[in-house]
Formats: sequence, structure tokens, C-alpha cells
Amino acid sequence: MLAKLNDLELWGADIGNAYLEAFTDEKLYIIAGPEFEELEGHILIFHKALYGLKSSGLRWSERLHDIMKDLGFLPSKVDPYIWYRENKDGTKYEYVAIYVDDLLIAMENPKEMVDQLKEKFKLKIKEDGPLEYHLGCNYYLDPDGTLVASPRKYVSKILEAYKNMFGEDPKASKLPLDKNNHPELDNSELVGPDQIQKYMTMIGQLQWAVTLGRFDILSQVVSMSQFRLAPRAGHVARVKKIFGYLSKTKHYAIRFRTDKPDYSNLPDQDYDWCRSVYGDVHEEIPEDAPKPLGKPVVHSVYLDANLFHHIVTRRALTAVLHFLNMTPIDWYSKRQATVETATYGSEFVAAKTATEQPIDLSGTLQYLGVPIVKQTYMFGDNKPVVTSGTLPHSILNKRHNALAYHHVREAIVAKIILFYWIESKANKADILSKHWDHASVSDIIQQLFDFWGKLPWHNSIQPIEKWSDMIPSTLESLGSQSDDT
Repeated sequence: MLAKLNDLELWGADIGNAYLEAFTDEKLYIIAGPEFEELEGHILIFHKALYGLKSSGLRWSERLHDIMKDLGFLPSKVDPYIWYRENKDGTKYEYVAIYVDDLLIAMENPKEMVDQLKEKFKLKIKEDGPLEYHLGCNYYLDPDGTLVASPRKYVSKILEAYKNMFGEDPKASKLPLDKNNHPELDNSELVGPDQIQKYMTMIGQLQWAVTLGRFDILSQVVSMSQFRLAPRAGHVARVKKIFGYLSKTKHYAIRFRTDKPDYSNLPDQDYDWCRSVYGDVHEEIPEDAPKPLGKPVVHSVYLDANLFHHIVTRRALTAVLHFLNMTPIDWYSKRQATVETATYGSEFVAAKTATEQPIDLSGTLQYLGVPIVKQTYMFGDNKPVVTSGTLPHSILNKRHNALAYHHVREAIVAKIILFYWIESKANKADILSKHWDHASVSDIIQQLFDFWGKLPWHNSIQPIEKWSDMIPSTLESLGSQSDDT
């Protein structure tokens, strides 16, 4: 995302025999056997960090650290394996992300750095060049020049593994799971050890597919992961259905849209909070962060909650979807720790989570030197929650929601977030919170994975003034009602 935003070139590279490029600190030796011929019987002392030694990973990390420092890079304080430095004219940062021996390089001239690694440091670089594949994900450009991240190769790989396990391809499906499906109510027979092993393998494969960008199956994978240790026949059939959905949608991919969303129609939320309990609060800006360089980003967050997602425990599901400009960059779906009896409570718990995550992400971006535009824009489809969170004179009757209630409001007072209501059909987090049907989320799916940019960024955002007449006359009564009421 940052590379595309700041017109940096993306390269990938792999360091061959990486551990052997480092020197071990362990005092190890062997007595040479007959395979060493004339050296037989000699004591041979280990000099390099051989694969298999406990400290070899650390020694390689230290060696790479010295190389990156020599090239003028600094380790980010949010992740020591993301390195950055200013470009030659000091207008933007260049980045290198490292995963053991795999390098993801975002620079104006990445070839220059790769040549230095080869010639100056004598590293054995292989598979270097413009980024096409990294950690299971394919990268390419659309005809209009848009960068695309597609896990298609990985999906094809796990579909082939499925065929090897079951002797047939998964049956193609339009949905990962049927709408309102509740696997926790399944009472079919428990499967044997062999099926359990296959089930655990499939769940692990699906979890990595989600990590690579297929978050359209996230809520389904969350639901099915809880049965890893003792799945039933019905659970196995459901996971097979998710594979069938992936086989039909292998082409889904994330497109890196760097255009900033247009929020000019949103009203200001500059209310007078001076008489509130929150005092003079403000966002804490890290003093040791690098100066911001490059083009700014707009952070948007969509949240949703699914009341009684788990019928047995009655726990709701929180869903949060993050965007930088118009690109989805992070997704979250998890059952809530508390049991809420109304949508109002579950949505406020979700809003608390959605408030905490932008604070963390803002710190990450600041430590990467990324300029951020104003506050985070947060969108939810529950009017009572948005109203209670944004108006200074709102009253909370449900005291057990006080922690979430005040956490959200304090972030609003501190100008960390702006909280707005949108219609459910425009809430992009909807695909993360429930087992959906295709008709209800087809527009969102197309925006996110298939025909991104062909549909409007927001189908419906209404300023608070336009729907305030729909709200009960007293906020006290509003705070105690659920959506159903």
C-alpha cells in the first residue's frame, strides 16, 4: 500500500543458505570421520552458523541487522524486521520487510540495493526482481496499472491438497456456509482420528488463506475453528463447503486503491465536551517517531456485531474492517468475551474494539513515518450506539456497558476517531460478522474483491441531522433499547 502510494518499485528477493552467511558463537567441534579422507581423525571446529544449531537463527538476524545498518536503514520500533530510510531527496521513506531470508523491497531503485547485497556483502541472492510472489500471495498489475494481491496460487495449492486427501475435487459452492448456519448445534457423529487430522489441516490452510486476503471466509473459519479437537461429520462437511466456495472464487483479489475516499458530505462533530467527565484529553503522539514523509493516508474503520452468533453460549461476534485510503489492510472477527442480551450492548462492545485498533494502527503508521489525515473515520450501522457515542449529553442506563461506552466517547473527545452511522447494506464489515447470503453482500463483495471501484465507495452515509428525528425524544430511553425495539 505505501509503495504504491509513494510511487516506489516493489521487488522480492530470497537469500540462499542464509544461516551460512553468519558466524556461530557456539564452541562446537567434531572429530572427522573417514568421509573426510586425509582429514580423518582431525578436530574440526564449526565456524559458520549451521542449520540445526539453536542459535543460528539469532546469528543470522544479527548479521542481517549489521548489513541493513551499513546500507543506511533503521529498524522500525513497531517491528524490528521492517527497515526504513529516507530516499535520496528526503521526500519519502523506502522500506524493506524481512521474513527470515525473504526480502520484500519497496524502493525507488531496488536493483541498486540487491546488487550491493550481492557484490559488497557477497550474499547469494536468488529469485530477485519485480515482485510477483511472496509468502503464498501473487502480485501483479491490472490493465489500468492497479497493484493486485491475489492468493490464487495458494488457493490452487490447498485445493490440490484437498483432492489428495479425499480423492475428489470439492463441490463448487456460491457460499462458504449457508446463511444463519449454526455448526454449534450439529449433533452428528464424532469423526475418527484420521478425519480429525484432515480437519485440523484444512482449518490451518483456511486460516492462512484469510491472512493472505480472503477475509470473505473469516467468520466461517472462526466458527469452524472451535471444533478442531473434536469435529463431527457435519463440521467436516461444512469445511468442505468452504473449500468448494474457494474453488469457485479463486480469482478474488485485493486491489491497492490509493485514492482517498470522499467524506466531504459528512457533518462536523465538533461538540462542546468541556463539561463532560473526560477533561482535556488528546491523542498521545510518540515523541520518538520519525518525521512524517510521503503522501498522507486516510484511515477508515467499519464495525459490526452479530448478536447471539453462538447459539449455545449466546456470545456475539465482533467484526472490524480497516482501510487505508480505499484499500482493505486489516480484518478482525472474534467472539466477544461477554454475553450481551441486546444488539445495543454487543454493538458497543464491537465499537470499543474498533476504537482500540485504530489507536494501535495510528502508532504503527507514525513509527513508519506515514502522514495521517485528521482522525480515523469509524462507521457503524447501529443508530443508538452512534448517537450515544457522539453526543455529549447522552445518558447510559446499561451500566454493564459503561467501559465500552466511555472508551469510545473518550476517543471521540480526544479527536482520535469520528463516528458515523451508515445503512447496513453499506457496512463493509457485514461480511465478517455473519454467515451471509450472496444477495445481501454482492455489492460489497464486488467492491472488495471482484470489480473494485466500479461501485460507489459509500452506498449510504447520512449525517446525524438527517435522521435525528427518527430517534426517540429522550436519549435515556434510547440507551436502553435494542435494534429490535
